[in-house]
Amino acid sequence: MSGAPPPRLEVCGLSATYAADSRHAEVAALRDVSFELRRGEFVSIVGPSGCGKTTLLKMLAGLLVPSAGQMLIDGVEPPELLGRLGYMPQNDHLMPWRTTLDNVTLGLELAGTGRPAAREIARRELELFGLAGFEDHWPRALSGGMRQRAALLRTFLAGRDVLLLDEPFGALDALTREAMREWLLGVWEADRKTILLVTHDVEEALFLSDRVLVMCGRPGHITTTLEVPLPRPRALALTGEPGFAALKEQLLAPLREEARLRLTVAAP
Repeated sequence: MSGAPPPRLEVCGLSATYAADSRHAEVAALRDVSFELRRGEFVSIVGPSGCGKTTLLKMLAGLLVPSAGQMLIDGVEPPELLGRLGYMPQNDHLMPWRTTLDNVTLGLELAGTGRPAAREIARRELELFGLAGFEDHWPRALSGGMRQRAALLRTFLAGRDVLLLDEPFGALDALTREAMREWLLGVWEADRKTILLVTHDVEEALFLSDRVLVMCGRPGHITTTLEVPLPRPRALALTGEPGFAALKEQLLAPLREEARLRLTVAAP
């Protein structure tokens, strides 16, 4: 009888330091960060600005090299991380000289898929991503929400089973952001990719996730892991229920303590 499969992604003791400039000693950005993502799981990381959340995602994406620790995919440490996981940075980075359709197919084309075939694959997903009828529009003609959906579709089409999303809705207004949360859940439930989301929004993290990790400090480290026992499928009305409010308080407690400690240290 075979054992349980290894985690889809496992982060083991990841640390990172960098030189601020020639006049200062090295700065520790991350310290001994460890967690895992199971296949098909939606996990979020919340934490204050400057605690290393974006640095962590860039390391998982292979854009930065850690100073210690390792990352395993399906139980194996890959020789090269760059391109192994799907990564969406904070800004959509749509190319202004490419239409919506040609922006979302970029990852497919870079992976070697011919342009006609890439376009055909993308057209089948446009309706699910709320972009049907806008395939020939330039990015400047799209709303903020549409631009984010286009960037997400480009990330999904890159064909990676694990997606790293860095504040994908951070630049949107409150109403658009709320609608995008519900939309993203629908896309995830249809596809069940493994997702790691970085966000400052505690409600967003709880509404979307199976688990939420709280990162605090500098150097950044995981202080709390909270299982989210809310039933799926989820609707936005869930955020007004007492159980949701109780979970929110559990997440806010370590963040409030972190803020208190920062203010204490900063006080003259």
